[in-house]
Amino acid sequence: MISALNRLVDLVEQHLAEELDVDGLAKGLGTTEYHLRRMFSSLAGMPLSEYVRRRRMTVAAADVVRGERDLLDIAVRHGYGSGEAFGRAFRAVHGSGPGDVRRDGGPLRTQPQLRFRLTVEGTLPMDTRLVDRPAFRLVGHATRVPLIHEGVNPHIQQHIAALPQDEHRRLKALSDTEPKGLLQVSDDLDPDATEGSELTYLHGVAVSRETPAPDGLDAIHVPAGMWAVFRTSGPHPQALQATWAATATEWFPSNPWRLRPGPSAVAVLERADDFSTATCELWLPVEPA
Repeated sequence: MISALNRLVDLVEQHLAEELDVDGLAKGLGTTEYHLRRMFSSLAGMPLSEYVRRRRMTVAAADVVRGERDLLDIAVRHGYGSGEAFGRAFRAVHGSGPGDVRRDGGPLRTQPQLRFRLTVEGTLPMDTRLVDRPAFRLVGHATRVPLIHEGVNPHIQQHIAALPQDEHRRLKALSDTEPKGLLQVSDDLDPDATEGSELTYLHGVAVSRETPAPDGLDAIHVPAGMWAVFRTSGPHPQALQATWAATATEWFPSNPWRLRPGPSAVAVLERADDFSTATCELWLPVEPA
């Protein structure tokens, strides 16, 4: 994975003004675009699309400051069809427009070229099991929410709080297969995992494919496949979010598995009354790398 990500960074440099063929590169490296994008965003701390934009504007800034070309030529050279689009992208990265930077020489915010290296981490073992599951369904109440990487997501909180207590009990009684109990399900996640991008959140349970679901519930059909299940315990949601991040930085680079498209689910096994601490299982869909 480290080698694949560095090949991706090299590809960005070679084709800064063009659309990247990430899918073609992923296939050539024996992985998938979905997994490559997810691992890049998790390890780099930014989506691939944002890194490409920052690198384009870093290189473009040198042309702007040199003053040897007019701004429209520079825009076209760096993959933009108009000076206005180039100006918006330039200002978003540097905080000033290209005309101001040409006049004043700055300010400029440089994005160095990334290079991924292997470091010694993972001194604490991750409590993981691999489960081969037949097809099943996730049923419950779904809504669209923005992705928030750290802390409590208030949109999810509001969605759950709006459900009456009797509905939580009714849902829990429907659960008849793993993962057991009430689940926090995330689906349709942007492969770049961009902060603020929308995803489908479902508060519900897992049922076997043959179990009829009551009317009025949303359903996600989950195909058969392998799952990596990570057990986490401690302050909530911090311990869960730290484990989620560690799957990208430690577990996937160390194991012959990769993420496959599909919903992820969190099962809360135990929790404090005020939910300040919890023991959870994080279910991620995987396939052999």
